[in-house]
Amino acid sequence: MADRFALTRGQRWKIAGLLAQDRLPVINAKLDDVVPSKTLYSRFGKRAIDIVISGAAIVVTLPINVMLGIGAFIDVGRPVLFRQVRSGRGGRPFTIIKFRSMNNATDARGELLPASQRLTKFGTFIRKTSLDELLNFVSIFKGDMSLIGPRPLPPEYDGRYTKRHRARLAVRPGLECPPRFFDRLWTWQEQFENDVWYVENVSFRTDCLMVANLVRYALSPKSSAARASVSRGVFMGYDLNGVAITLEEVPQEYIDVVAEEDDTVEGNAI
Repeated sequence: MADRFALTRGQRWKIAGLLAQDRLPVINAKLDDVVPSKTLYSRFGKRAIDIVISGAAIVVTLPINVMLGIGAFIDVGRPVLFRQVRSGRGGRPFTIIKFRSMNNATDARGELLPASQRLTKFGTFIRKTSLDELLNFVSIFKGDMSLIGPRPLPPEYDGRYTKRHRARLAVRPGLECPPRFFDRLWTWQEQFENDVWYVENVSFRTDCLMVANLVRYALSPKSSAARASVSRGVFMGYDLNGVAITLEEVPQEYIDVVAEEDDTVEGNAI
């Protein structure tokens, strides 16, 4: 029995691909299409507000960003910025920039250690306070992001979504798409469903509601602890009922198939 926690990144991609191949056709056949909201606000007003607010925020937060840059340099050294490609509107890739909150420690195989083991004390602080998000105002001003919208996720996730959850890419990603309900920390499934609800209901009123929820979300001790944590797990695909799952929930047979394939290839190469 292969150890799922010893898998390489490449092996996790293979497993996600198998899950998508086996399950998405069946799940998608049962789902209705999502119809994004199309109003004057969603087409023009939202972008105008993004430009004004992000432009002002860039100027106001400049001294804070300089201090954060110095702190990141002392904490993790160069480079102080973390760059990663994320999926934007329509699945178009763009690069987000944040201050680094993790070191680059690796294991014996050269694979990066789990994020929870690389997060520094300074990194925990800026994640908990969302200060690592301030540079995203640049992405908003450029038009890659919006103030409110689904969180931008890595492009590797795009092929794993059901057609319903892929609709989260119908709008610009945002700094946050806060949960409408605060009874517990949410799962990937709850996040994706919340994102789809937003796509279907974008309006000035909805964004005002989301901003109010964002303030509550930022001030919530439980939510603050969740932002500082990196333990939710990697989104891998769906179970047979169409519920998003993480690596911990992937059936063991998928783990074993990929591990055996790689062992065979490695054995043939020797």
